[in-house]
Parts: sequence; C-alpha cells; structure tokens
Amino acid sequence: MGPVGRLLTRNEIRALVQRHGADIIGHRHMAIERRCYQHGAVTTFSHSIRVACLAVWLADRLHLWRRVHLASLIRAALLHDYFLYDWHDDDNGAHRLHGFTHGRTALRNAMRDFTLDRIERDSIAHHMFPLTPVPPRYVEGYLITAADKISATRETLSMSRFDRPELTR
Repeated sequence: MGPVGRLLTRNEIRALVQRHGADIIGHRHMAIERRCYQHGAVTTFSHSIRVACLAVWLADRLHLWRRVHLASLIRAALLHDYFLYDWHDDDNGAHRLHGFTHGRTALRNAMRDFTLDRIERDSIAHHMFPLTPVPPRYVEGYLITAADKISATRETLSMSRFDRPELTR
C-alpha cells in the first residue's frame, strides 16, 4: 500500500509531485523546458512531470514504499532531463550524442541550481541506462529509468506528434 495505506489515485500522485517538487517546478529555468519539445508533441517540462508521476505510480503499484524515498524519487524524476537546451536544434553536431551525454549535463545543471542528495544525483546521472554503461545504484533510479522509457515511447509513437504547435522561444 502507498504512503496513505492504500493505492494512490492520479490526483494524489499529482499532489505529491507538486508538494515534493514545488521548488523545481517553480524554478526560472523550467521556462526553458516549457519551450522545448522532448518527444513528439510533448515538451521537456511535460515529459518530466509525466516521468515523476509515472515513477510514483510504479513505486505505489509495486509496493516499494519501504524501499523508496518519495521526495528523492520525485525530485530526481523532475530533474532527469534538466539539460536546458533543445536537442533537436542544429548546433553543428554538438547534440549528436545527446542520448549518451544528457544525463551528465542534467546533473551538472541540477547541482548548480539545487541541493541534491546521493539518490537524486545517481538517478539523474544514470537514468539513460543501458545507453550509458553504468546502471542506477538505487531503486529510485530504476523507477525513473523505467518511467522515462515508458513515457518516451508513448510520446514518440503518439499520433499527436504530427499536430504539434510551434512553441515560442
């Protein structure tokens, strides 16, 4: 059972993400994530919210509350793609290896803007496993890795990707 003694509802999960991630969600650099597409028609900001909610949902449905630090799970999920650039932009090839490198970039940016615990740092750095050779060290990192892969697949294969509006820069 979840932190409330039963399975969490979607609204309860959203409220937990808002409560534990308020400083991240409200940070001025999240405006950058709101202006960049991540997958399909989904912005990096929306993707990060989706990953955080799905990671909490997975922890809840897998009954992992005795093994998971909720705040660290949510904060790391919100920051896992905190690389703060549009990786689709033509930049003379600098983003060509984005899938392999953005975890470290996200970690560097997150450490600059927030105080992170060891679970958060490790989860952000290793969420692209197996693209990156070192797996996460903590269960929170595995939950974020799984939530990220599930979300990215759904976002990439969504038919709405063909109707995405132009974002203001």
